[in-house]
Amino acid sequence: MNAYLRAMRLERWPRSTAIFAGTAALYFLRRDIFGGLGIIEIAARLAGSFLVTWFISTANYIINEVADAPFDIHHPTKRNRPLVKGEVRTKPLLAWAVVLGVPSFLVAGIFFSREFLFSLLALLAAGFIYNIKPVRTKDVPFIDAVSESMNNPIRFLIGWYAFPVRMFPPWSLLIAWWAFGNFLMIAKRLSEFRFLKERAADYRASLKRYTMHSLVLGMAVSAAVFFLGYFYFAVSCRLQLFILISPLLAFYFYLFFRKTLHETEVMEEPERLLGRPKFALYTVFLFLLYLAAVFLDKIGR
Repeated sequence: MNAYLRAMRLERWPRSTAIFAGTAALYFLRRDIFGGLGIIEIAARLAGSFLVTWFISTANYIINEVADAPFDIHHPTKRNRPLVKGEVRTKPLLAWAVVLGVPSFLVAGIFFSREFLFSLLALLAAGFIYNIKPVRTKDVPFIDAVSESMNNPIRFLIGWYAFPVRMFPPWSLLIAWWAFGNFLMIAKRLSEFRFLKERAADYRASLKRYTMHSLVLGMAVSAAVFFLGYFYFAVSCRLQLFILISPLLAFYFYLFFRKTLHETEVMEEPERLLGRPKFALYTVFLFLLYLAAVFLDKIGR
């Protein structure tokens, strides 16, 4: 693969599918909004919102590639990234971020709502805040995971506002979606902390101030916050199927937790776990259960 394409990390496109959680929530809560839309318009909105989200996410990865190059050399796998190895140049790579970003915002401004455009801007801003000094939240313990996980509710909002709606989504869903992302990001840091050891602080400044105990506690708190938001939404709306499925969801969290503590190497990016058959099958199983719940459960029943 071309070095510039590898530097753009196009293989991380599955993360942009997180926007569909927002669309699914909107369909579940305001099904009437979709009644006046044809199949072609719905498909076009889904495809368009996914593509612009993927392009802005890719622009953020380019920013990350440039900002992290001096630190990635201390990581066992990230030292092989194209910019670190000198396979690409910084200015042409940043030019690709502009090429992807400008048309995305033009499409958002012309074909989608103001709320959608602001959500897309928030996604780009989150990347700047996380990666670029003087803020660079990536270097601050726990704030790094909190800020990186903000991409989850932002993507939720993008999927929510991909359709003509003015109302804001339930806070409980946004908090739960953020907490799930925070759980995964802290798990990744715990994995890095365990295996990079004395090299950890050279790669990521925040790892210098973490401890094994604080990271495990952070994962536990994130899981608790997720289920607090999840159950608040399910109970307040009297969603029986969502409540019944919750033990299977809790087991999903356990699988991540167990993998983080028992993996024999630095944990992969979350989407790469889907390459493992058993994990992928359980993920699909959960997805199908919740898809059925969206269609079968009724609010207040």
